[in-house]
Amino acid sequence: MARSVNEPREITSQDANNGGVLGEKRDVMTEVHYDDELERTQTFEGHLNATEDDILEAKEVAASMSLETVQKMMRNVILIHDGDPNFPFVTLQKIKEFLGMLPIPPPVPTYQLFTHPPQTAKEDIADNSEKHERLIQEMKLEAALITNNSPYAEVRAVVDNHDDATLPVSTIRAWTIGILFSVFLAFVNQLFSIRYPSIRFDTNVAQLLAYPLGKAWERWMPRADIRLPFGRGLTIPLNPGRFNKKEHMLIAIMANTSRSVPYTAYIVWVQVLPQYFNQAYARSFGYMFCNAFATNFIGYGLAGLTRKFLVYPSYCVWPSSLVTISLNSALHNEENHSVLGPFKKMWNISRYNFFLATFAAMFVYFWFPNYIFSVLSYFSWMTWIAPDNLHLEIWTGMKNGLGLFNPVPTFDWNIICFTTDPLMIPSFATFNAVGGMFITGFLIAAVWYTNTWNTGYLPIVSNRLYDHHGKLYNVSRTLDAHGMYDEAKYKAYSAAYMTAGNSLVYGFFFAVYAAIVTHVILYHRYELVMGFKNLWHGLKWTKKKGSAASTAATVDGAADDTIRANEGQYQDVHNRLMAAYPEVSEWWYFGVLVISIVFGIVGISVWPTYTSVGVVFYGILLCLIFVIPVGIVAAMTGIEVTLNVLAEFIGGMIVEGNALAMNFFKSYGYVTCAHAVSFATDLKIAHYVKIPPRITFAGQLVATLISTLVCTGVLKFQIELKNVCQENAPMRFLCPGPNTFFTASVLWGTIGPIKVFGKDGQYRWLLLGFPIGILLVLACWGLKRAMPNNRALRQIHIVAAIAGSLHWTPYSFSFAWGAVPVAWFSWIYIRSRYLAFWSKYNFVLSASLSAAIAISAIVMIFSVQWAEKEIEWWGNSQASVGCEKKACTLHHLAQGERFYPWWDSSKIPAP
Repeated sequence: MARSVNEPREITSQDANNGGVLGEKRDVMTEVHYDDELERTQTFEGHLNATEDDILEAKEVAASMSLETVQKMMRNVILIHDGDPNFPFVTLQKIKEFLGMLPIPPPVPTYQLFTHPPQTAKEDIADNSEKHERLIQEMKLEAALITNNSPYAEVRAVVDNHDDATLPVSTIRAWTIGILFSVFLAFVNQLFSIRYPSIRFDTNVAQLLAYPLGKAWERWMPRADIRLPFGRGLTIPLNPGRFNKKEHMLIAIMANTSRSVPYTAYIVWVQVLPQYFNQAYARSFGYMFCNAFATNFIGYGLAGLTRKFLVYPSYCVWPSSLVTISLNSALHNEENHSVLGPFKKMWNISRYNFFLATFAAMFVYFWFPNYIFSVLSYFSWMTWIAPDNLHLEIWTGMKNGLGLFNPVPTFDWNIICFTTDPLMIPSFATFNAVGGMFITGFLIAAVWYTNTWNTGYLPIVSNRLYDHHGKLYNVSRTLDAHGMYDEAKYKAYSAAYMTAGNSLVYGFFFAVYAAIVTHVILYHRYELVMGFKNLWHGLKWTKKKGSAASTAATVDGAADDTIRANEGQYQDVHNRLMAAYPEVSEWWYFGVLVISIVFGIVGISVWPTYTSVGVVFYGILLCLIFVIPVGIVAAMTGIEVTLNVLAEFIGGMIVEGNALAMNFFKSYGYVTCAHAVSFATDLKIAHYVKIPPRITFAGQLVATLISTLVCTGVLKFQIELKNVCQENAPMRFLCPGPNTFFTASVLWGTIGPIKVFGKDGQYRWLLLGFPIGILLVLACWGLKRAMPNNRALRQIHIVAAIAGSLHWTPYSFSFAWGAVPVAWFSWIYIRSRYLAFWSKYNFVLSASLSAAIAISAIVMIFSVQWAEKEIEWWGNSQASVGCEKKACTLHHLAQGERFYPWWDSSKIPAP
């Protein structure tokens, strides 16, 4: 039962540590004193960005740390975290003050600053330890938090810094349930991959549904042993006892691995559909499987190399992994402590019950925006005033406009989280991404209103490709009998034209590739050096046997291990605990790489693809260059930059005129890096929850094989659906992904990047994105160097801002804006005032809402929507009226008229 704030109670030893008086009664005489001490404690916690429980645990470690040890450690902290937006700004300033990098604060009250100005000379704190006793104590606690836990409050909130090595992981129960959900997620995600907007079953859904299955197995399966036929009398238990969190997380990792749809499915779509290439041989199951297998597994070959850069370092937080772990903790942690929350009330509800309540609420609510009352999803209420008003639609419309000035665009959580989950992704990443998208919206409007590249004759944010009559581009009119580019047919037909939004998106893709490499070189040089040192030492290390007990370090040993980070080693608490388990050899990863290359060669050479097998090796080379920069940014911000456009740009130049060959180059160049980063995410989850690496590796391989088989089967079923990828497609199977992929195939493969972006191409100015990306990062870096203690500048992340611009077409700003107020409320308002409350419930809420939406959508689709039962009323029809139903254009062509490329503008008809 929660105690009233003013109720007298016995002061405990815990209170004594926080400024209370042991053994005294709290009464009216001590009320003021107690409140002052409480306020100072809360300020102390705020400086460290830690909860009271975190500090109490850290105090025991800090007590035996020497000042010299702390100083060495804090120098490493500055090297690693000075440019880290996730690291608390106040804590960083305290560390700089401790190391003498900032002016010493005045030892006088604020109101006396005018008569007693602060000192500006540096002072050696080691020589005046008594004078700076409070600062030293804070730094010892911060050092203890880093040594014995994590420097990030969001990690401490969900990740346990202890390990029970006796918990069984590789059990029949875990493998059976894991395989079941690998099949389920692969089936569902492949089925809905062509829906607009898409719906995905993520890891949290599998975790949620796996829990009752695991508990049922625990309760009703017999306690019997199964004899292994090849194990010389060895047996394994059918029911190993209590369903534990490590088994559950292994299931989640398998589900997370299997949820990815094979990227080669896009190649198949553009090959088999009659409105695209219409190549019948691509319907072969063997063709689809070989290419899917190769692209799904090839990322493992590089995953082993990324561990030193993307898994072991503590600064690689991987925000998405925290949501997965928080749900796991909510389901398995039976402890429930009251926390102070909004309205100054104590919240006693457990994480599990909180999850169930919010899950049930969202499950019911999602029926309204998604089926019963769709205007809640597309709340373009301003356009309802004048549905056919072009300019009102452009600035406020959600479907076919920019949506820049609609303050309340949606009440659909699925759309709010469409570009970024505001509860999961750090707020600085959300603000940068949405801010970048907002600024880009005005550039799109400028291009469209000035009719640059004839965009005024086209919809403003469509991701489709058009000919010079403003009609959808018919690529078959530019191909010969083998599907290859025909110059004569191309000139007789039309050049390809992009919309204003789609053209600028390509320009920002060029910018983000240059920016991400520049950003990592400038901001993460130290981390890169550490990573390569670790990789080199890893090749020379010998295997050591040990247990969790033997590898647990003492306080001083832990601190010394952390200090050795300066020598290229990562020895935080999680690495020390994981040292108890044998590591996976790099040769295992290399073996998987070789096998996947063989399947890729078979998939390309056996069927008439007219593609060189060299594209496989080109793709691997591209991944080697970008996997670490892309992975570091994703690990710190939660925003992943994909290599699809860069891969098609390079591939299009190498195999110009052959769209299919370019698509294969793009698939291997993009997927190899994307999968390596995805597998690194799973390895980080296993690292956080202490699953043995070899079990994780086996689980990933099994789940990937299952996903390949299931997705290939579902794809073969999908391509036979009537009207699929057409405007009258069933169940919203409008194929936004294949449409974008086809557009890229034409631009980069059939026509080629030289004709589109070369010296004679009308979109050549978009190549300025490369130097612009570099200059933006350099400018921001220069400002931060000039003003290193500016809090606002420290939160600017150019790569995240440019990455936000990539969300345009076919989506508008309305799909992104809803995340901003949620991110501010969660990460800034609640987190700064009620850290313990935020730590307990924030990530659980993210997991519950996403899981509820996915399950609600599945029930909806396989019931009312599959039966084509529609509710016809204003609440559903109003979402698609006027320009929101069919995109309006700025200029119009008369019957038989056409527009011309920019170099022949004299022939362009008058608007």
